[in-house]
Amino acid sequence: MKLNTLKPAEGSLKNDGKRKGRGQGSGKGGTSTKGHKGAQSRSGYSQKFGFEGGQMPLQRRVPKFGFKNINRIEFQGINLDRIQQFVEATKLTAIDNETLVAHGLAHKNDKIKILGRGELSAKVDIKVHAFSAAAKAAIESKGGTATTI
Repeated sequence: MKLNTLKPAEGSLKNDGKRKGRGQGSGKGGTSTKGHKGAQSRSGYSQKFGFEGGQMPLQRRVPKFGFKNINRIEFQGINLDRIQQFVEATKLTAIDNETLVAHGLAHKNDKIKILGRGELSAKVDIKVHAFSAAAKAAIESKGGTATTI
């Protein structure tokens, strides 16, 4: 090993070739390629997100519409075909929201609503937060009960 052959590891040094602000002889002195005066030539300048050079920004040009109802109650929907699969797999005749949460069909803080897609062939007693009209009719036609919590 000789001192004149020592080199840093490949890729460890980054040299972009522009040493700005190191005198006129470097060609990048004086204003350091930033032009004359103005905010962009000053230290500490950072452009605001969405700034378009003084043009009205996109997020202010596009009109606002609609609203978000703060009283909305969001339900986790479970269809009758999923209930039928669940009943066939577990052989349960009474289902409540704790049972559905325990078997991974809903999360513990979800409000559950039974929806009417699919066929139900088993007699099941279901106790959850809400039912669609079609689901309630299908459950009761098979002799089960649909109880709202």
